[in-house]
Amino acid sequence: MAAFVQIIEYRTQKPDEVAALNDEFRKNRETSGEGSAPTLALACADRDQPGRYFAIVQFGSYEEAMENSNRADTSEYAAKMMELCDGPATYYNLDVLQSME
Repeated sequence: MAAFVQIIEYRTQKPDEVAALNDEFRKNRETSGEGSAPTLALACADRDQPGRYFAIVQFGSYEEAMENSNRADTSEYAAKMMELCDGPATYYNLDVLQSME
């Protein structure tokens, strides 16, 4: 199975609150130790457009990503995240064709 990446583009005037929410979600997920989890997660700020951010999340496969998306804690996190955003997020769902490290 090929790796899968989801890029979530969003705008917020509350980046510190988003960072705190991300930290809380990660700690709770690590504590539970259940289900699929990302193999990589990055939070990025756009240097050219202040207030625009990207979350880049990689999974081992599309199926693992969908399993993660269907978790109750992921849905709760997403709802809280959208409360901190200045409008709806844009999602990009990508199959990884090549990777260099």
